[in-house]
Amino acid sequence: MPDILSLLLNLQPVLTKTTCRQLYQIVMAMLVMPAHITQRGIARWADKGGSYRTVHRFFHTNIDWMQVNWLQFLMRLYVATDTYLLVGDETVVKKAGKHTFGLDRFFSSLADRPVAGVAFFALALVSVQKRQAYTLSVQQVVRTQDEKDRARQKREDRKTKNRKTGGTVKKAGRPKGSKNKNKEQITLSPELGRILLWTQKLLTLIGKKIALHYFVLDGHFGNHPSYQMTRQLGLHLISKMRHDAQLYLLPTEAQKQACPRLQYGQRLDYDNLPAASRVSCQKEEGYEREVYQIQCRHKDFAEVLNIVVIVKTHLVSGRRGHVLLFSSDLALEALTLIDYYGLRFQIEFEFRDAKQHFGLSDFVCVGETSVHNAVGLSFFLGNLSCHLLERFGESFPEAGVVDLKSYYRGRRYALETLKCLPSALKCLPEFADGIVCSGVLSRLESVVDQVCRLGLIHPGGKVASGGAPTATMELCT
Repeated sequence: MPDILSLLLNLQPVLTKTTCRQLYQIVMAMLVMPAHITQRGIARWADKGGSYRTVHRFFHTNIDWMQVNWLQFLMRLYVATDTYLLVGDETVVKKAGKHTFGLDRFFSSLADRPVAGVAFFALALVSVQKRQAYTLSVQQVVRTQDEKDRARQKREDRKTKNRKTGGTVKKAGRPKGSKNKNKEQITLSPELGRILLWTQKLLTLIGKKIALHYFVLDGHFGNHPSYQMTRQLGLHLISKMRHDAQLYLLPTEAQKQACPRLQYGQRLDYDNLPAASRVSCQKEEGYEREVYQIQCRHKDFAEVLNIVVIVKTHLVSGRRGHVLLFSSDLALEALTLIDYYGLRFQIEFEFRDAKQHFGLSDFVCVGETSVHNAVGLSFFLGNLSCHLLERFGESFPEAGVVDLKSYYRGRRYALETLKCLPSALKCLPEFADGIVCSGVLSRLESVVDQVCRLGLIHPGGKVASGGAPTATMELCT
């Protein structure tokens, strides 16, 4: 296993030497902690030099985690021959109380309702070859009071509109005196404005080091304002539309001759998709999966869209369902688009690891700086664990974060036991000769190996001739 202290000292271009040493104590404590990760818990598990006061100072230090994550990515995780996608998503953490910075009510997809807590928008690079996300930027979502008031007024207007009040019904058709609007000139919402600034800052940091072409977002951003925001960044959007989106085929040659200025052809019928646009068809486990790729227009979008329709049919009952994916890149192939959108979910695994293993859902910080550091530290540990697992997997295949933390916890127990070894040797009987002592020392490696393997879910590994796996022997040297 690599030396974590040397890994962290390499971050000195963006961190001070003192901060790197504090970070080392905190990282080692978080890798062995089995329970909730708090500042008090970190101080209890940290070794000498990791007192509670030291941990408290670290959490109140101004740290640019985007610079830290980017430098770590370049040194340990970047592969020049790989292809990377820019992925963004929001995560919500429930919080009680009234004093946490940025505390508000946000919609939680897990709870399927708005909850009291804090929200963070993360930007990550996803490796197409490794199928792994690396979080680079995590920014807290803080809504202004004006934004809250407008959202509240919008909800009230929607309730009033849905309520039957007996008022006049709006006339169908275009209002008198209205003029055509340029769809490319729109005002971004405060949410999209924040994401635009955060993404521009990250792209400026990346520069020309990595050639990014696609920005992958979930269905919440499958609309025209998000499309225009992505185009302002110089990227192509990959996202998902509503299943009932009103799409229109491009006009045929005959229709263009009859009406040269015609932009919208026949409306797309999802039950009768053009057979010529079918890309693939597979049957497995009683289902038929068809993929169609069509260039269509939407009346809310300014340009033609690359639409991919995935139709799934139950062969016995005949029930059908479909999913609409789209991209602004008309040259992107259907199967590649599906693969890229599927890779978006890798950032959800980063959220899971940060919440379950690295304290994203456990921090009890209140101030802006401490909250920022607690969240940044959680995702920094996620990126660091990806690098550690690459070496760890050589001796323990299929190992995950749980195995990694269990291994470091066992190693910590073993090292604490070995610290008591000199006093234990003094307790040997007086007639014990050098052969007995050498036998005790020769079994230390196997003892460390057994302790480290206790909590592993995937304990299988290549055992060296001395009786201990290669990773364990490297740790002991």
